[in-house]
Amino acid sequence: MARNKEGLVLVLDVGLSMHAVLPEVEKVCSMLIQKKLVYNKYDEVGVVVFGTAETKNDLTVEVGGYENVMVLRGIKVVDGDLVEALHQLPRGTVHGDFLDAIVVGMDMIIKMYGTTNKGKKRICLITNAVTPTKDPYEGTKEDQVKTVAAQMITHGMKMDSIIIRTKQDRELDKDVVEENDFLLSVFPNNSSKVYVESATSLLGALRTRNISPVTIYRGDLELNSDIKIKVWVYKKTSEEKFPSLKKYSDKAPPTDKFATHEIKVDYEYKSTGDSSRVVPPEQRIKGYRYGPQVIPISSAEWDAVKFKPEKGVKLLGFTDASNIMRHYYMKDVNIFIADPGNTKAILAVSALARAMKEMNKVAIVRCVWRQGQANVVVGVLTPNVSEKASTPDSFYFNVLPFAEDVREFQFPSLSKLPSSMQPNEKQQEAADKFVEMLDLAPTGREEVLQPNLTPNPVLERYYRSLELKSKDPNAAVPPLDETLRKITEPDAELLSENRAVIEEFRRFFEVKENPKLKKSSRRREKPSGSNEEREGIGAVGEAMDAIEYTSKIKVEEIGASNPVHDFEAMISRRDGPQWVSKAIQSMKDKISNLVENSSQGDTYQKALDCLVALRKACILEQEPKQFNDFLLHLLKLCQKRELKSFSEYLASHEMTLISKNEAPESDILENEARTLIVKDEPKAEQGP
Repeated sequence: MARNKEGLVLVLDVGLSMHAVLPEVEKVCSMLIQKKLVYNKYDEVGVVVFGTAETKNDLTVEVGGYENVMVLRGIKVVDGDLVEALHQLPRGTVHGDFLDAIVVGMDMIIKMYGTTNKGKKRICLITNAVTPTKDPYEGTKEDQVKTVAAQMITHGMKMDSIIIRTKQDRELDKDVVEENDFLLSVFPNNSSKVYVESATSLLGALRTRNISPVTIYRGDLELNSDIKIKVWVYKKTSEEKFPSLKKYSDKAPPTDKFATHEIKVDYEYKSTGDSSRVVPPEQRIKGYRYGPQVIPISSAEWDAVKFKPEKGVKLLGFTDASNIMRHYYMKDVNIFIADPGNTKAILAVSALARAMKEMNKVAIVRCVWRQGQANVVVGVLTPNVSEKASTPDSFYFNVLPFAEDVREFQFPSLSKLPSSMQPNEKQQEAADKFVEMLDLAPTGREEVLQPNLTPNPVLERYYRSLELKSKDPNAAVPPLDETLRKITEPDAELLSENRAVIEEFRRFFEVKENPKLKKSSRRREKPSGSNEEREGIGAVGEAMDAIEYTSKIKVEEIGASNPVHDFEAMISRRDGPQWVSKAIQSMKDKISNLVENSSQGDTYQKALDCLVALRKACILEQEPKQFNDFLLHLLKLCQKRELKSFSEYLASHEMTLISKNEAPESDILENEARTLIVKDEPKAEQGP
């Protein structure tokens, strides 16, 4: 068997105690074969079921025993027929012995592949392990398991045990359950054992494919010029992506069994002066646009100016772990381990990791994984101190962003909002209960959707759709499976159990559709001065809606047609710290210009709109002093230039300074703000 192929035997319990979960077992096993048809179409799979009244296996004929174990399919290359067979597993009528079934599966692998250690050989056992196993003819059950385990190691086999066990199963016969768990724990260390309780966990527990870990770096961890530690670096986590789709040609004749159906794309480059002349590769050179010109740059010139860092990992320094936030991490996680077999390196890594753990420090390192790598990676090493004596200490590595990668989003603290917008004690308590209800890992209970047992629902549905399309190209996308629905949609049982918490939350909070976004969009469509527009801007000091500040267009200046919209878009930019102050200053200039250039008050409404938007923004951005100073400056300007009509206009709309209740940063008290309502002095009565 080739090294990149896998020989797998599925050993499935179909006995009486498994009937309730067999539909999910059929689903997950057929899904496994569907994925292999995409990723590893040359893998070979066999199926053994136990718990059937019928007995069908070679060992029963050769040596006797091994009753109620049936080989459903011998080890063959995966195909569509196997998917169909796994959709219709037999329902057994007796309780099977999983040890007998494991031995039958192991015998199939030995007879198929012999003693060679090439390739990957695996047994996957799926059972609830709640029924007793038979006593051996000689010795104890433990001795029997050790003998089987020794044979597995000799022939290079691994075994994955998936134990489907609900709370009711644990109460059936505790002695039998404990004995079976002990027997499964005797198998070699390279075997895995996973307990699942739900169909969702079962779907994620069965591994689609074995990915052998490959080092991305082997070399020195250089602490300084004199101290270097030999380390290996592996990928710890990796994103599972969609399989790459290739173009397929149906032009080959159906009788051609060796047709690859691949499409090869060739490109021809022709001269602009003579479109009939093809330019050969040796006469081509890459060109890069610089304005209207195209600058040719040869590969030799590129090589001369390329940055070519030396391979290596160098320590830049240590810092407190609190200085590195979790949201700084980029890309996948790697793991640094000491060079296996190098005692000095293992001791050095362990000493460094434990010292960093004790002092709550992390290390900043500069990494170049391979010679000639074009880019340099800067990351953080976090100590991973092992709790097992047999497992050495190591480091987790996360890539850190450079300055240009950091996105600065400035959000005001909720505690600095006005008192009118702060929750009371009952609201806070209701919100706390609501959040605790949605906790997927509550204290004292098992996590609901464990990451290592929860599949990607998008990929799972994709594979099921692909399997249907392979049979019928016109097949519609199937409805969402109930198992995947539990991942993608709220748990109906959880919502039912906590209905009182939800109702309490609704009682203390007004839950409704946000009207501000709609009002904002209507205001832009309505002509200036409409009643609806006046109602939308007249409420001074109301809560600022973050949705109004979102904008996909990067506005750099405030225009004349819609200054409020431009201001909101400009102040919402978070690609630099300068935009907030620039937007506020630009809006001040725009308001002053509108007031000074007004003709009989024709721009007063637009100036008021801008002033209201500026007031809201200064509350949100914690800049109340800028608004208060500007409003006072604007009043003085109106007095100097005889624009008292604008002061009266502001007074009619109850424009006030920003008080301390609205923004804690303000120096104006609530009663002071009310006494400083913008209004003009009454005119003296004129005599006849």
